Amino acid sequence: MDSSSDLQAHMIPATPHLSAQTNAILVDDSSASMQVDQTENSVVARDGMQNGGTELVIYNSKRLQDDLQMIGLKIKQHEDHIKLLKSQSLKLGDSILDLQVNLGKYHSAKVDNEDHSNHQNEEETTGQILQHEKSAAGVLCQLKTRHCTQASHLTFTKDVLGIVASLGQLEDENLSSLLSEYLGVDTMLAIVCKTFECVKALETYDKEGHIIKSSGLHGLGASIGRAIDGRFLVICLENLRPFAGEFVVDDPQRRLDLWKPRLPTGECPPGFLGYAVNMINIDSKNLFCATASGHGLRETLFYNLFYRLQVYRTRADMLLALPLISDGAISLDGGIIRSSGVFSLGSR
Repeated sequence: MDSSSDLQAHMIPATPHLSAQTNAILVDDSSASMQVDQTENSVVARDGMQNGGTELVIYNSKRLQDDLQMIGLKIKQHEDHIKLLKSQSLKLGDSILDLQVNLGKYHSAKVDNEDHSNHQNEEETTGQILQHEKSAAGVLCQLKTRHCTQASHLTFTKDVLGIVASLGQLEDENLSSLLSEYLGVDTMLAIVCKTFECVKALETYDKEGHIIKSSGLHGLGASIGRAIDGRFLVICLENLRPFAGEFVVDDPQRRLDLWKPRLPTGECPPGFLGYAVNMINIDSKNLFCATASGHGLRETLFYNLFYRLQVYRTRADMLLALPLISDGAISLDGGIIRSSGVFSLGSR
């Protein structure tokens, strides 16, 4: 018993000691666990904050990109609207120019108050042609006006349309005079034929190449006491290359739809009034079928005579637009540019 009691006595105090160590170990393990948990939570929280911050940056960046894209689309819409308005403005300007041409509003300061009752008419033109008595145009004109019965029996005259000066009229006498000067007397008195057969019939030759004075237009001149003196021009419509573009829409005069000269701003140069070829009034019978192929006088005869001759209000306007002039120009105060680099100076 004693030994057993001693043994128990020795064993009893040892139990609390072991329990304390165990508790200490447990406490230490718990503390370590808490530290590990806190570290893990801290890492998780830090990672969460980093991930959340990155997502926020990405979201804001995408939002800014969307905003920029939307602003870009609005800017493009405004630019498109500006282009559309400019295009409409240019079209309106072109329409105004075309209407001015149609109405004959191309007067200079000197002729604004001119009495239009004195304008050149067909009878006056015929009278002026007849003054050139020994010209081919004078002979032909006299045949048609004073010997119309004789002329009607001449087969080759059926394809003669007339004289250049009589085939078109202008509302403005000043402009008419300027264009006549630009073309020159020989061209103004040129005979216009539909076919080359007609051209050949006007003048014939012997085997040595001399003109047979008793035939053709020379024979007719001799028969009425008006021998033709010197050379004369004949224009054959079927041999001319016609204008290949479009016509002004709904224009009864079938004016040619020509590109207007443009400054870098897109506007027409100041003082530009239009093209000479479109300022001529043509009678209805010659507007459509002057040739067998169905072309009218404007796109054949007058286009080849004037091509893209520009008309300006003043010399100053014309000279300022010089870089835009490639095929000649005239101004209502008497300026003439015959072609690029060729100027007519002096007074008429």
